[in-house]
Amino acid sequence: MGILSSMYTGISGMRGSGEALSVYGNNIANANTTGFKTSRPEFQDIVGAAVKNTIGGNQIGRGIRLSGVKEMMSQGAIVSSDSPTDLAISGEGMFVLNGREGQAYSRAGNFHFDREGKLVNSDGYRVQGFQADESGKVTSKMADISVSRTVIEAQPTKKVDMFLNLDLRADKMPKFDPNRPETTSQFSTGVTVYDSAGTPRTVNMFFHKTGDNEWTWHAMAKGEDLRGGKAGTMVEQGRGRLVFDTEGRLEDSIVDRNEFSFNKTSKDSQEIEFNFGTTKRQGGQGSQVTQYGAASEAYKSIQDGFSAGNLSALTFNDDGILTGVYSNGQSLALGQVALAKFENPEGLYKVGQNLYRESRNSGSPTVGIPDLGGRGTISAKSLESSTTDIANEFINLMAAQHNFQANSRVIRVADDLMQEVLNIKRT
Repeated sequence: MGILSSMYTGISGMRGSGEALSVYGNNIANANTTGFKTSRPEFQDIVGAAVKNTIGGNQIGRGIRLSGVKEMMSQGAIVSSDSPTDLAISGEGMFVLNGREGQAYSRAGNFHFDREGKLVNSDGYRVQGFQADESGKVTSKMADISVSRTVIEAQPTKKVDMFLNLDLRADKMPKFDPNRPETTSQFSTGVTVYDSAGTPRTVNMFFHKTGDNEWTWHAMAKGEDLRGGKAGTMVEQGRGRLVFDTEGRLEDSIVDRNEFSFNKTSKDSQEIEFNFGTTKRQGGQGSQVTQYGAASEAYKSIQDGFSAGNLSALTFNDDGILTGVYSNGQSLALGQVALAKFENPEGLYKVGQNLYRESRNSGSPTVGIPDLGGRGTISAKSLESSTTDIANEFINLMAAQHNFQANSRVIRVADDLMQEVLNIKRT
């Protein structure tokens, strides 16, 4: 009977409205959940029977059924955070996590370091990324993002870049005397270098004009810093010549001696390159060290050595690279967060705890660094907000409520008609 079937039609509508209420209610409940993506219920109609035995048309519907719940993978708002380990993804991609139950994926970037120095989420899932080698270069090897180097070893100075001008107007002086370097040179400057133990040492550079457009330089260290040296004296450890052209540019640079024998180190000698720039003979402009008609002056010196240092801070940049900052002023990349991109992210299987797992519908992920291969970018000290729009969800709730009420009215009317049918017998 059509009256009875209409009751079941109304029941299917009420059931569908109730399921929609559950979806919208879950969206509202997760309005403050980091990285949460809202869902949308999708329904299909049910065809019960055909009025006539025809191929198309003349069919009676029998209500609705829930065909699926679609995850809406839209971008959430990026909000700033005070935590240096908070990360947010802008664009496509998922953080790759490893836990006791295997590999999972997430958009929630509220991470922290555990007692083992590994970057984890609140449930202990370890964040995966690409490891860095000893020099701080990120490699293709994937593993847990962790603090692998709490101490950075000392690095002896191998090269010193000198930037200066030597006065063209300076008069030639008698032969340079290592015992009286201050009075037998036209200009001097000091640079700090590091020995093989990471101890800072002062090297004094003396420049002596030997002829037109020609100078010699003498690198001298304190006697108390050298093997067999005498306190209160200066000992020459390096020597070379500088030749300028008529325009004051460095034409050539010749090194005659370069060997430092610092004491209290594990090495007997240390070679330090004093770089005055690419000379014109080498194809350069010869402008790093010049001979102009201006007072001699050292603009700056840059050396590549440093002492040992302890880890003092950790920070992520917007490329997802974890950098360690050390007490000696050095910084070193420790790893880079990996992102996984799916062809159909809406097909991922939700397992709770802000986690997803790979499914047949999602396809296999392609894992790589951020901002490459269609993967999104990472914002440091930021979190991705939930995509829940409270106002929109309230409208959806009201619509589901009205649908529920309307379907209940169908059942009530069908019930009244059934009562009329029963009353026919009584009368």
